[in-house]
Amino acid sequence: MKLAVLGGGGFRVPLVYGALLRDQAKPRVEEVVLHDVSERRLAAIESVLGQLAAGHERPPRVRTTTDLDSALAGADFVFSAIRVGGLAGRTADERVALEFGLLGQETTGPGGVSFGLRTIPVAVHVAERVAAVAPRAWVINFTNPAGMITEAMRGVLGDRVVGICDSPIGLIRRTAAALGLDSARVSPDYVGLNHLGWLRGLVHEGRDVLPALLADDAALRQVEEARIFGGDWVRTLGALPNEYLYYYYFNRESVAAARAAEHTRGESLVLQQDRFYTAVAERPGDALTEWTQTRRERDASYMADTRDLTGAGARADADLQAGGYEGIALALMAAIARGEPSTMILNVRNGSAVPGLPAEAVVEIPCAVSGAGVQPLATRPLPGRFLGLMQQVKAVEQATIEAALTGSSALAVEALALHPLVDSVDVARRLLDAYRARVPELAAVFS
Repeated sequence: MKLAVLGGGGFRVPLVYGALLRDQAKPRVEEVVLHDVSERRLAAIESVLGQLAAGHERPPRVRTTTDLDSALAGADFVFSAIRVGGLAGRTADERVALEFGLLGQETTGPGGVSFGLRTIPVAVHVAERVAAVAPRAWVINFTNPAGMITEAMRGVLGDRVVGICDSPIGLIRRTAAALGLDSARVSPDYVGLNHLGWLRGLVHEGRDVLPALLADDAALRQVEEARIFGGDWVRTLGALPNEYLYYYYFNRESVAAARAAEHTRGESLVLQQDRFYTAVAERPGDALTEWTQTRRERDASYMADTRDLTGAGARADADLQAGGYEGIALALMAAIARGEPSTMILNVRNGSAVPGLPAEAVVEIPCAVSGAGVQPLATRPLPGRFLGLMQQVKAVEQATIEAALTGSSALAVEALALHPLVDSVDVARRLLDAYRARVPELAAVFS
């Protein structure tokens, strides 16, 4: 099989290739084509992959290109992990919001709207080229904001595009481990949107074991999300929230911490990745060593501001070693290509799975995956404290999609103003003006 990786010069691509090296079942990926707009980044990642493959028998061959159609032609699967505007755009997403006293985060709040506005036209163009030159391909979308981008691409590709995220499976693993259970032997009742969801139940041998965890202070403290939100609050909710919900439930604290920090997350990643790509260009023989060291720093610093603020502590070694979205992507490919049935939490069309949300809305829920495709599983009705927030954020996402596809600045202002983390229509107008001034790729959408 052929796999095309869009954003192939991205830092996390070696994780995907490492998973492919470990996969020996048939049919397997035999060709990987990396596509990126930066030849420098492609060269660095190609060096890392070459060193990863050393000693492996018949590793998937790797080719790089800056031509999109060449990368896509004949692909069986397409991984989309693009970053329109690069890390410079991410830092603008963060800093502009903070200048208005709002949350600066790339997928949540005004930063997520800005990121979506400039990414959607590019993602839809990618979907159109997939339809033209690789019509049988499945697109696995990693591009953030993942739910929003997946929903936009569905307008072209329908059910053949699926969004993935590793936050839900990480939460489930940690919860199962706190109960002394194998995460592969539990059934999660998880429901939400991307970066906005709740684990409402965890069934083991026919019994929901989550209430027992919520009642056990010592066991609950083993779950990072419970330490972040506090035991009292997760018991009030009766559920374990996705870590990104901290930005909603503790917004003032999040903004204060971000404004006090020397660097935003994006600025920190700029420094890390500049060091990495420069070092590999100068010493290509050390590419894998440089990547491994930088990856360790990157993983350890993930959401470090939130963990420091709440006293949740450093990320557990087990979390750092468990793997993330690359394992989900490989399992999804195996289920579809080899007919290995699996139940996975994915970003898919709602249909009637989540009552109270539009049928066309992309939601993040458990799905049955097999050679026949992806089937969302029905969920229990949501209480108002969850459903209301989901409905409001989904309205923002859909307004953002329409604004990006029509070039309507009025709809872009609507999307920003409707967001629960933006507190004024006037601020929404000024946010859009500031983003247009700072992010050329976003300004082009409204030209």
